[in-house]
Amino acid sequence: MREIVHVQAGQCGNQIGAKFWEVMSAEHGISPTGDYIGDNELQLQRINVYFNEGQEGRYVPRAILTDLEPGTMDSIRSGVYGSLFRPDNFIFGQSGAGNNWAKGHYTEGAELVDSIMECVRKEAEGCDMLQGFQATHSMGGGTGSGMGTLLVSKIKEEYPDRIISTYSVIPSPKVSDTVVEPYNATLSIHQLVENADQCYALDNEALYDICFKTLKLANPTYSDLNHLIANAITGTTCSLRFPGQLNCDLRKLAVNMVPFPRLHFFLVGFAPLTAFSSQSFRVLTVPELTQQAFDAKNMMCAADPRHGRYLTCAMMFRGSMSSEEVDNEMLQMVNKHSSYFVEWIPNNLKASICDVPPKGLKMSSVFIGNSTAIQEAWKRVADQFTVMFRRKAFLHWYTGEGMDEMEFTEAESNLNDLVSEYQQYQDATADEEDISGDFDDEAYGEE
Repeated sequence: MREIVHVQAGQCGNQIGAKFWEVMSAEHGISPTGDYIGDNELQLQRINVYFNEGQEGRYVPRAILTDLEPGTMDSIRSGVYGSLFRPDNFIFGQSGAGNNWAKGHYTEGAELVDSIMECVRKEAEGCDMLQGFQATHSMGGGTGSGMGTLLVSKIKEEYPDRIISTYSVIPSPKVSDTVVEPYNATLSIHQLVENADQCYALDNEALYDICFKTLKLANPTYSDLNHLIANAITGTTCSLRFPGQLNCDLRKLAVNMVPFPRLHFFLVGFAPLTAFSSQSFRVLTVPELTQQAFDAKNMMCAADPRHGRYLTCAMMFRGSMSSEEVDNEMLQMVNKHSSYFVEWIPNNLKASICDVPPKGLKMSSVFIGNSTAIQEAWKRVADQFTVMFRRKAFLHWYTGEGMDEMEFTEAESNLNDLVSEYQQYQDATADEEDISGDFDDEAYGEE
């Protein structure tokens, strides 16, 4: 078994996580009380990837739920799936991080992190063959960004050879929850660039757009957004959990998707997404799924892939389809849109096929792209950061928790380095002489 340990931090991370476990339980036929109620023996074949088998045939998610205030935990516990999780795995503080990264990373979060790591250790030791960790968190708040990145760095320290993938909700252009979001996000990116192996960038605005424009929902709730995210997460791990013709796991993804260690931030798309009213008119075919998953409107992050170029991509199909059809479709995609792919990485589109479709669909696909266009999102954050940091606005909340201004300056320059690195590879052409030499020393100089 290639097990995965799931960690969720902060309000956003816990709500995404709770939705994810709902979707996951439905796929494996697990009831809200942890009993198996499915009808397909494939559902139990590799259920250990995400679930531990408890007493009396009860299945328990290998999940650790953490927050610095009890509110979110209480609402999960009192929800439909509340009794699914192990009570010991709810770890929370009382004070809250108050949208302050420093509180989550240095003061309040640091007090809680040892007991969380104890729990992580316990879950990891119960695994036969730990594949890696996945974390859900947001970058804008205090707990998800501060304590979330603290956890990622601690896990990296303790399990350096395991893959860590994060599903990070980044601040979106128009929807802002807090005024200090740019600070929290910049400090988080500073950590994730160094410690995570793959980050799936999600943002609320792009998810809202998908709900309005594609799904034609008049007033989407967070529950709708979280469902989209949950579909994307389950899609990225389906071939660990079900048999397929072409497999793809977290490690293969990392190896195929990350050409340079720092550039591991991915855009995610999911198909099919159709308005409820037009569902009966939809024809599900491989070309249709590929077309939609590649569509700029379908990206779950407000960065337009047409403004950049793909370094690498992966398409994960689910359902019964011929591998020949998938291969042909991939070839056509690369040929038709060759200007969107960098030409100095040949064959940079990876495909995988998993035989079991998600619940309620005949076939589906998840698209993961490492595109240089994601620098749009980082630029946005960097610009907002600079505007505030120049005037040292709100800085006393962070220095009061023992942070140094130096750390802000460092995080800012790291973020700007990241943007220019993306830009450099976007402009690079196949016939250029060796361009890596002069840039890399500069980017890694401070380490």
